[in-house]
Amino acid sequence: MSFNIAHGRGLSLYQGFHNSNSIRKNLEKIALIIREHSPDIVAFQEIDQSSHWNKHIDLLKHIQDETNYRYSEHGIHNTRFGRKPLCYGNAFLSKHPILSCEVYPFGEKTVGEKGFMEARVQIESQEIDIINLHLDFRSRRTRITQIESILERIKRLHLADNVNPPLICGDFNTGSKAFSDAVRQFMIRSAQHVQYTYHPQNERTFPAHFPSRGLDFVLAPKPYKVKAARAIKSFASDHLPVLIDFSLFSYAKKLETRVSSLS
Repeated sequence: MSFNIAHGRGLSLYQGFHNSNSIRKNLEKIALIIREHSPDIVAFQEIDQSSHWNKHIDLLKHIQDETNYRYSEHGIHNTRFGRKPLCYGNAFLSKHPILSCEVYPFGEKTVGEKGFMEARVQIESQEIDIINLHLDFRSRRTRITQIESILERIKRLHLADNVNPPLICGDFNTGSKAFSDAVRQFMIRSAQHVQYTYHPQNERTFPAHFPSRGLDFVLAPKPYKVKAARAIKSFASDHLPVLIDFSLFSYAKKLETRVSSLS
């Protein structure tokens, strides 16, 4: 599952209007969605560890406590100190052991910086790699630069020998149809090594109260057989969560799991 949880503010457009009780109520809505659909892995975007605008609540810990998931990793790519501190980024929540995790901010801004994190998860006897990203919302050119840095990472560690290509999930801040934007360009530029498909293909995820654009995707490489993909109707964030069901075929056995990306 991929879910941009909008810092726990729900459908509101402005972060500063919420007290701690309303933040916790929104987090309970998010936890309810996760409990209902029970994804093996959740990838969050816009999730705070300790920020003034959501009363220094550790959002990941709160959701983890409410869902009883055993494993988690927080990838911070925004940190600001001082009178109004901020500390937020992406995160993983998992039923299965997270063997390793690395975080890569795209830049050095203290507010509004995007980034990605990569985790290796052990599911039974199989290890899978997942990249959880959040791309820039303002500029197509910036998004292209950001996917280039992700592709460089993938080519260096995965695609050069076509072993264990990672799932890619998150908030792309662009649709899938624009040839010159991030989703299509990622698939085109990685195609010489491995073929990716995007999911869901005909769903809108933003804004949640009246979705008009698909911004949130899971990109699955060729070893993965996607069985189903959909956006989940909800009002816990300004984005809808995206859930995919897939099978991964290995030489020894077929591993079936469900990955949900929440943005």
